Amino acid sequence: MQDARKQALGRRIDQALGRTRADRVIKNARLLNVITGELAEGDIAICGDRIVGTYERYDGVDEIDGRGLIAVPGFIDTHVHVESTLVSPAEFDRCVLPRGTTTAICDPHEIANVLGEVGLRYFLESSRHTALDLRVQLSSCVPATHLETSGARLTAADLVAHRDHPQVIGLAEFMNFPGIFAKDPAVLDKLAAFEGWHIDGHAPLVRGYELNAYASCGIRNCHESTSVDEAREKLRKGIQVLIRDGSVSKDVHALAPLLDPWNSPFCALCTDDRNPLDIATEGHIDHLIRAAIGRGAPVEAVYRAATWSAARGFGLRDRGLVAPGYLADIVLVGDLAACDVRTVLRRGEVVDPSTFADRPRVAPVGRGSIHLGPITAADFAVPGAGPSTPVIGLRPGQIITDSLSATLPFEGGLRRADPGQDILKICVLARHGGSRNIGRGFVRGFGFARGALASSVGHDSHNVCVVGASDEDMALAVNRLIELQGGFVAVKDGQVLAELALPLAGLMSELPFEEVELRLRRLRAAVRDEMGCPLDEPLLQLAFLPLPVIPHLKITDMGLVDVDRFELVAA
Repeated sequence: MQDARKQALGRRIDQALGRTRADRVIKNARLLNVITGELAEGDIAICGDRIVGTYERYDGVDEIDGRGLIAVPGFIDTHVHVESTLVSPAEFDRCVLPRGTTTAICDPHEIANVLGEVGLRYFLESSRHTALDLRVQLSSCVPATHLETSGARLTAADLVAHRDHPQVIGLAEFMNFPGIFAKDPAVLDKLAAFEGWHIDGHAPLVRGYELNAYASCGIRNCHESTSVDEAREKLRKGIQVLIRDGSVSKDVHALAPLLDPWNSPFCALCTDDRNPLDIATEGHIDHLIRAAIGRGAPVEAVYRAATWSAARGFGLRDRGLVAPGYLADIVLVGDLAACDVRTVLRRGEVVDPSTFADRPRVAPVGRGSIHLGPITAADFAVPGAGPSTPVIGLRPGQIITDSLSATLPFEGGLRRADPGQDILKICVLARHGGSRNIGRGFVRGFGFARGALASSVGHDSHNVCVVGASDEDMALAVNRLIELQGGFVAVKDGQVLAELALPLAGLMSELPFEEVELRLRRLRAAVRDEMGCPLDEPLLQLAFLPLPVIPHLKITDMGLVDVDRFELVAA
């Protein structure tokens, strides 16, 4: 091994000095230096998987003509749940690598909350076989809280057993910040087990003394800032800000002013998460780069955050620069502001369809994970003492919700939906087989007067959630979801309008990402055109309503949750 390393170093030295031809040379391109901000022409010499020369002139065994193009480092998605892209890790790889995302740091807590270690091991094994570098954070919140019914439980000891896996960086987003402040023993066990390792954060609207306590536990970043003021406080307290723009949560428009020369070394970009339809129509990290520049952020600061700053924040010191000694993860674009990716190199090899042809297949897991019997309309009856009730208020494009109240139609001791007020019924059904819980409530903001939407994607425990104007349509949507063993179903007036099956743990499709994109188009069109829902992403807005670690009012299979007080409340 030592001799092989010395031989590889000797080849690099000879090629860097120009004594021998480089394995591959990108010629005639300009190079954006994300450290200095310079844009200059020069060759890029590659030996094996490493860059060995920049700015000088080189000859290569293989040469790429970069005339008219600009070389930038490969993009890094610093926080993604691959399951929430609705495709397998292999299809995620094929979907985003050609768009310039050469490294992605994932937290498989969606599948872990359904399948436990089986799901975690599936991702660890998958990460060995993707063409992009898929790094794995060990899911810290399985279950996410005590206010919902999860399909599994991972203790500190379960996580430590995987800590030395070569693709593992550290502990994934620590969502249970109320558990930190309460010094919950199970929470402290996990933090203590990973002290000195990288720990990801998740602290929406956490400020002041509480933010101090959160950061004092060694938590080093947060992707939940939604305002510049909140993000600046986190930066001041040593917390790297991961600027997010996903299919639901879109924060680039608010946080782009943060990306200046001072702050950009301490910021990064993440998707958290984007489905194949949005990746096809808008992009992945390339979309975030375009959006931030379009909001006036300096070009060099944006590319720095997407590459070098991201790598440094996660201890990945071998990437993030187009410079000698760094991995040859390089993206060639025609225009920096447009981020129009023309060619991608991953570890020195040009990415094309053959890149994905010979990857080992990882056996799928999680089929048959919807453990629900047939549902009737009567299961969705909402009893109450009177017509007044709490109501969840959607914020389009955000996963934060408002805590509202309303007076609803009331008869025979039952509260009913009122589409005239844009208030529909929302229910969450435990689907892991441990209970028959059904949480019942109401939500404002979906904007349709007839029909129902059902989903087996329901962060983070992924119980079945359904919203509707009619109990009968809600029952039809859930029963069809059970038949599919997971996915999304849209129903109106007793007819299924559109659906997407997600049979892998009720979270992922077994289809190619192109087919998933096509079916999502049909589903979204049906919800918009036939049901009249005005939301850009109604299915994922629904999927985040059971997430009881995001303020302010949520619903789980146990009932309505006041997130600010971190307790169940009477409906």
